[in-house]
Amino acid sequence: MCGICGFYQYELSEGQATQTIYTMCQVMEHRGPDDVGVYQDQSLVMGMRRLSIIDLNTGHQPISNESATIWVVVNGEIYNFKELRDTLKKKGHVFKTGSDSEVLIHLYEEYGIECLDKINGMFAFAIWDKKEKRLFLARDRIGIKPLHYAYFNHTFIFGSEIKSILQYPGFQKNINPKGVSLYLTYEYIPSPETIFQSIKKLPPGHFLLIDGKGGPQIRQYWDLEYRSKLYFKDEKEYQELVLEKLKESVHKRLISDVPLGTFLSGGIDSSLIVAIMKGFNESRVDSFNIGFYEKSFDESKYADIVAKLLAINHQSQMFDTGALLKGLPEITRILDEPFGDASILPTYLLCKFCRQHVTVALSGDGGDELFAGYYTYQAHRLAKLYHLLPYLIRKGIIENMVPKLPVSTKNFSFDFRAKKFISGIDCPPGIRNYIWLGSFSPEEKVTLLQADFFKTVKDFDEFSIIHNLLRSAPVEDWLDSILYLDMKLYLQEDLLVKVDRASMANSLEVRVPFLDHEFVNVATRLPSNYKLRGMQTKYLLKKTALSYLPSRIVHRPKKGFGIPVAEWVKKELKPLFVEIFDRDKICSQGIFNYNEINRLLQDHWKGSVDNRKKLWTLFMFQRWYENIFKNV
Repeated sequence: MCGICGFYQYELSEGQATQTIYTMCQVMEHRGPDDVGVYQDQSLVMGMRRLSIIDLNTGHQPISNESATIWVVVNGEIYNFKELRDTLKKKGHVFKTGSDSEVLIHLYEEYGIECLDKINGMFAFAIWDKKEKRLFLARDRIGIKPLHYAYFNHTFIFGSEIKSILQYPGFQKNINPKGVSLYLTYEYIPSPETIFQSIKKLPPGHFLLIDGKGGPQIRQYWDLEYRSKLYFKDEKEYQELVLEKLKESVHKRLISDVPLGTFLSGGIDSSLIVAIMKGFNESRVDSFNIGFYEKSFDESKYADIVAKLLAINHQSQMFDTGALLKGLPEITRILDEPFGDASILPTYLLCKFCRQHVTVALSGDGGDELFAGYYTYQAHRLAKLYHLLPYLIRKGIIENMVPKLPVSTKNFSFDFRAKKFISGIDCPPGIRNYIWLGSFSPEEKVTLLQADFFKTVKDFDEFSIIHNLLRSAPVEDWLDSILYLDMKLYLQEDLLVKVDRASMANSLEVRVPFLDHEFVNVATRLPSNYKLRGMQTKYLLKKTALSYLPSRIVHRPKKGFGIPVAEWVKKELKPLFVEIFDRDKICSQGIFNYNEINRLLQDHWKGSVDNRKKLWTLFMFQRWYENIFKNV
């Protein structure tokens, strides 16, 4: 696990190139505090920061083949590296270390670009083929590990984090208007766009080639598959297959030369992971959880129940509002783009707490997107019924009453869900899904953005990414379509980004068993009624989990990893909101309309409207903006 970076076809002097690569590595020290390494020749320079997990003594990077003609830097873990190494040894390849990174070198020598088909893992890597003068970059199938790149003044630059690319001499921090528009809609910026005009994200399941004969060539090597459904006569066969594949995935992720533990929220996903871990390691399983004194946001009692039931070594830490807010400055520092998911704050605190005890942690991310675990899936089914109601009842009564419901600041309150439901009810399912999940509609951005800035995005369709994804989506029905979008957008661009930045800021490696691509290939091909049956979410996974966990854990309502943002804006954060949304600051920035932001604030403070999502989204943009341009 580490941070990687580099540049190709550069026009710097040798001394400048050396200084630049070390600076690029240094700003990612949190991703790899244990080691730094650099390779440099006349065409390419690349470097890495290493967090030592496997082969602590000889796993230094960059690493090359025997003739020093192929070099690699890797971020992540290759879980099947031992099997691959055995196969490659039989083919005559000679290894000098026990690291998983070296396997990539010989795999590339043997299979070329097709080596990607052989790898099981989470990774972002760069391979330099010195003979061919070719740079080969790739990102794992699901997008657990990040990779950014820029083509600036005929120089190709890459890095695990954007802050690394920004260190390249002369690089311009020009804001991408499309990135702003996308952020306001989704609360994050989907691949391949970023907040900077010259920087892109390499999408998950894609690789990039650049050989000096032109710009980068990008191709997809893997995609989710929802067709070719798996059909068995007996429901138990489905349960057995899911459990078998999940056990295999968990077992792969237990290999480590450093202390390893797991997150435990008390929800079905993390609890099932912990139960399977217990089966592999009866002597000791270390689990970690954080809780909140605000009861509607706290899940810690459920984690305690699971820990006692499984007799594992569980540690929990409670946080009050003051402790949570102390983490805000650090969150601002670690984010290279504006990011509106407020749960990054408790995620960061959980990773910080966990890192005090272990270096690797397993997580339950992915279970909701694979098995239909969110309220939104139920809401889509309700939407079909809702549209059967007479028009006058829908438009004349319900949609007039819902906006007048009393405002509550509780987690997932009824009025919050009802108003969100109505906000997207007349849109196609794919668009509706992201109006429910996001912040600002296209109509709201007309008044939110300053007139001159709005002109730069008025012809940009923020939902074009959804249209493009669905146009080629390998799906069979409406639920497949929504699950596919959630995997491609909400999971890959929000949840995995959140976990990567929060964990790496604390030098903690997080592994995700539900997102093993072999397990994913099974889960996506399950018939839809084994995911959402009637209004029951995660039908098959819950049935499977009952062999390990009590019903009160398996069937308890989903809470999510939220924080009391609505209350904070009214109380503890009010002075900071007043300061950060200062009229002169907003007007001089040239992006947002101050009067519209002030209206959102006043309505929220009066309690007439719950603007928590909109205001937090804007707040995090301003925090990012002030941090990135503080020295300009």
